Amino acid sequence: MTLFQKEMVENWRNKKWIWVPLVMIILAIMDPISNYYMPQIIEAVGGLPEGTVFELPDFAPAEVVMMSLAQFSTLGVLIIVLISMGTIAGERKSGISELILVKPVSYINYITAKWAALLILTLVSFFFGMLASWYYINILYGELSFENFLLIVLFYGLWLTFVVTLSIFYNAMIKTPGLVAFLTIFTIMVMRVITQVFHHLLNWSPNNLSNYIFEMLLTESIPSHLVGTASVTIMLSIILLIASIFIFKKKELAN
Repeated sequence: MTLFQKEMVENWRNKKWIWVPLVMIILAIMDPISNYYMPQIIEAVGGLPEGTVFELPDFAPAEVVMMSLAQFSTLGVLIIVLISMGTIAGERKSGISELILVKPVSYINYITAKWAALLILTLVSFFFGMLASWYYINILYGELSFENFLLIVLFYGLWLTFVVTLSIFYNAMIKTPGLVAFLTIFTIMVMRVITQVFHHLLNWSPNNLSNYIFEMLLTESIPSHLVGTASVTIMLSIILLIASIFIFKKKELAN
């Protein structure tokens, strides 16, 4: 708990508790607002050539939600990787981790404190981002129930949990923050490609969470594939977290 509190205080001193939620909110509302006011934006910047007809489709609330999630799947993941790439690797490289571990601190507590603090920052920021998106969707596009909003946060939050845990895994393995960021993003990209190529075999791949969330919103029920994918995502996150502890302990003892 002491290590966890230290991480939370450090995140506050580094202003992460201010700028990360703000960036997540901007990402979440960017597409819903810009798509709704696109005709006015085009008119304000000079309009289209004479005779050009510009019509935007009428987006349903479920489609607009997916726009916000698409931003989190790209820029949101990148932000998470950037704020987490030096969580452990930076301390290992500078020798701070050695100063901490010479005290009666277990490797499990060291890793899980880092993971929990980073995860809470990520999920709280994501929650406020989606809350802002939900607010504008209800005003501009139509009703999206609060129950569906909570389900979106719950299930997509599992994907962000996996991303955070994957970054912690590479942090425990490598001392170079830049390489941690590269390997985390590269792994996510490889997973996405493999899921697309072998989609008939990998129905429960974590990369499919967004697709099943969209299906949930359209059918107004939770698909069995979504439950299965969520379960696999949780199990993979647990495995990565346990592996992080063992790898970190082995490397520190070797040193």
